[in-house]
Amino acid sequence: MTLYVLAAIQAYVLGSIPWGYLAGRWNGVDLRNEGSGSTGATNALRVLGKKWGYAVFALDAFKGWLSVMIGFVLALWIYNAVESVVINAGVISAIFAVIGHSYPVWLGFKGGKGIASSAGIMLALFPPPVFAFGLFVWLALFYSTRYVSIASLGAAVALPTASGALMLLGQCDLVRTSIAGVMGLLAIWRHKSNIQRLMAGTEKRFEKKSRPTS
Repeated sequence: MTLYVLAAIQAYVLGSIPWGYLAGRWNGVDLRNEGSGSTGATNALRVLGKKWGYAVFALDAFKGWLSVMIGFVLALWIYNAVESVVINAGVISAIFAVIGHSYPVWLGFKGGKGIASSAGIMLALFPPPVFAFGLFVWLALFYSTRYVSIASLGAAVALPTASGALMLLGQCDLVRTSIAGVMGLLAIWRHKSNIQRLMAGTEKRFEKKSRPTS
């Protein structure tokens, strides 16, 4: 029990580091008052530009990955736990990293939508085909629609689907498949305002910038 509490605490603290908010402040902007009001990578990209948006995405993904890896280390090296307990520690770390990112105590429990953090978590916690399939779906939907929200929602469905398929093949377990479903549902919930804008036809696309003609 102590192991799981430690895993949850470290993951929430890491997950709650608001890289988007800090990047905005560095540039004299409060992302909570700009764009969608989210402190995640997509809003950072829209408001601060590609350089900062990509940096925030990488840092958010890294904190998700790191939180799971620390959960593994706590279980394996400090508590010398069996494999199932190691996986459980990683799963608990994953849950609380996403919660920390989405509801950071430092910002009044108003954070990002957890997509970048979830990407890092998937890379650490799941077999590579799960991450690869989720990435493929995200890229395919984004470049075909130019909507980040549609791509993110598609990935939120694709990840538990891929994990479930691997579970049927004996290459993934029920615990991780279940957490993929929970994370997918949380991502969909966090995108409820985007879904409303999509239905109303007011959601913003990422448009390609036309090159100047000489």
